[in-house]
Amino acid sequence: MQSMYFTEEHQLFRNSLKDFLQKEVVPHIDKWEETGTIERFIWKKFGDMGYFGLATPEEDGGLGLDLFYTIIFLEELQKINSGGFAAAMWAHAYLAMTHLNKEADSFLKEKYLRPSVNGDKIGCLCISEPFGGSDVAAMRTTAVKQGGHYVLNGSKTFITNGVYADYMIVAAKTSPELGNKGISIFAVDRNSEGVTANKLNKLGWRASDTAELAFDNVKIPLENLMGDENMGFSYIMEHFSLERLVMGVNAHARSEHVLDYALNYMSEREAFGKSINKFQALRHRVVDLHADIDMCKEYNYSVAYRLDKGQYVVKEATISKLKSTKVADEVAYECLQFLGGYGYIEDYPMARNFRDSRLGPIGGGTSEILREIISKIIIDKKEYRPATV
Repeated sequence: MQSMYFTEEHQLFRNSLKDFLQKEVVPHIDKWEETGTIERFIWKKFGDMGYFGLATPEEDGGLGLDLFYTIIFLEELQKINSGGFAAAMWAHAYLAMTHLNKEADSFLKEKYLRPSVNGDKIGCLCISEPFGGSDVAAMRTTAVKQGGHYVLNGSKTFITNGVYADYMIVAAKTSPELGNKGISIFAVDRNSEGVTANKLNKLGWRASDTAELAFDNVKIPLENLMGDENMGFSYIMEHFSLERLVMGVNAHARSEHVLDYALNYMSEREAFGKSINKFQALRHRVVDLHADIDMCKEYNYSVAYRLDKGQYVVKEATISKLKSTKVADEVAYECLQFLGGYGYIEDYPMARNFRDSRLGPIGGGTSEILREIISKIIIDKKEYRPATV
């Protein structure tokens, strides 16, 4: 299909990525879903193919490509029916590495970013806390400067890649008395003394490791501060736009894939002498789902275009995640129903998709929090501005 956003080069990249995923990833997915462990070799293969460096400048070892290569990367990851595997990959490349790309100096880029691009190091982003959740300003983790280092104390939870990561991008309060204006960002080695991780047992995203992390007097070198001290909240808010767009794109791609699967099934399944895709009640439900997916996809592409041009799209990216994940949940429910009893059987992909999809309206800011953010923008006229490093 012709697109105003994708060139012939984009399409060639998509085809190559599809082939790579089918050959190198799909044969292992069921095992990784069962064990909850993604083997290290696949990270290196992704790095060797350049997939972790799509958004990283060439001078830092990446490819420096436009955002629509990232969109393709996200979309194709959703079509192998493992939200957990996809999350592990994009949480590394677009949560941890985004902060390294934007806030790290040359020392930290050499230590963490280049190995991340190459697939030699795995990263995670640590913001959410047991008592704070989506309320970033309420975080209790502190980093107190003592001599030649900071001392980190506190905990984080719901951290994708938290168990198996080599390093963590950690938000902590360096000036607690300043509230959200006293938060800073640090790069922390996972094997630092005083770091412990507890793997969480999740409903879905079974292939990925999601952790609760504890920090007990962890010493962080002063040079591991990212950007300016006490500017962390602004950095986090700015990068939330990309994270929420990522989850919006994930949602529309997952929905599109699962509806295609359901339509293929419906064309082959017969009842009362005809395929079930001939029954008007089902046909019209399919049309509504298709229309909702299409609207989300086109909206998400338009937001990606604006973000790629450097525009500040907090409201638009928040809407992307809010609406796209809601539609994805509806599609997951309806498509499981289209398969009838087979939709409830683990041998078919619908059950896993149903579980994986449910995280969409929760992770990266719950839908309730997103509505409050949007209401502040459109009702209270609050303005969010980008950070300056």
